[in-house]
Amino acid sequence: MSTSPYGIRKIGAQNTLEHKVYIEKDGKPISAFHDVPLYANAEKTILNMIVEVPRWTNAKMEISKELPLNPIVQDTKKGKLRFVRNCFPHKGYIHNYGAFPQTWEDPNFTHPETKAVGDNDPLDVCEIGEAVGYTGQIKQVKVLGVMALLDEGETDWKIIAIDVKDPHASKVNDIEDVEKNFPGLLRATNEWFRIYKIPDGKPENQFAFSGECKNKKYAEDVIRECAEAWEKLVAGKVDPKGIELSTAESEAASAVATGENLPPAPIDASIDKWFFIAGASV
Repeated sequence: MSTSPYGIRKIGAQNTLEHKVYIEKDGKPISAFHDVPLYANAEKTILNMIVEVPRWTNAKMEISKELPLNPIVQDTKKGKLRFVRNCFPHKGYIHNYGAFPQTWEDPNFTHPETKAVGDNDPLDVCEIGEAVGYTGQIKQVKVLGVMALLDEGETDWKIIAIDVKDPHASKVNDIEDVEKNFPGLLRATNEWFRIYKIPDGKPENQFAFSGECKNKKYAEDVIRECAEAWEKLVAGKVDPKGIELSTAESEAASAVATGENLPPAPIDASIDKWFFIAGASV
């Protein structure tokens, strides 16, 4: 078996503002957003997904759009690190959550069916396989479907995918196979996205298509649109909206500090608190 050329470089302690996770290729830092190819094979049937948040964890990790080489960092609000809450019966994020590189949800484009603009991020991915990932891992996945979250007037697509190495991968090839082999998973996914911001005082999230999960073909069309938008972004054909476009070929790569293997910083005990949301299924 061939070994993956990709690895990670950690800077700063986890659970601190200094923490960054860079993607490396052959030991050299690269951009998580721009340097990792979207497709992992010539047929474009297998895609590279970058894991930002491992399943059952709470830290809201995401690819930085503003920092050189786009490392994965923990999101902040008013200078404080952001964590998602445990909404019973869900612990943290319920899937390996991440993004497709070389995709961009264009905030200049209003989707004809959702009637909302893109959210200015790489395309989000929920990987449903049984192996728990790690931040910065590049999983090779196949696409099964897509949900359309409407977040504060923006379209926030959530691609449903599965690791090609998962024992169930051969049985699931489209969205109807998910319900057959993982009964209740799509309902739980919809519920989690609907309620997860409620403990922080926000209203329920809304969905396009009445929360219905669209099939593989629809998802592939969304991915293609977002890949084309990214190509225009890096070609300078659209307003970059503050997105850092540096790549492994830039001087930014040589400026990345040496990796550190520091123990995680302690987090507030309140992060482990459970919230019971009225209307959530059990």
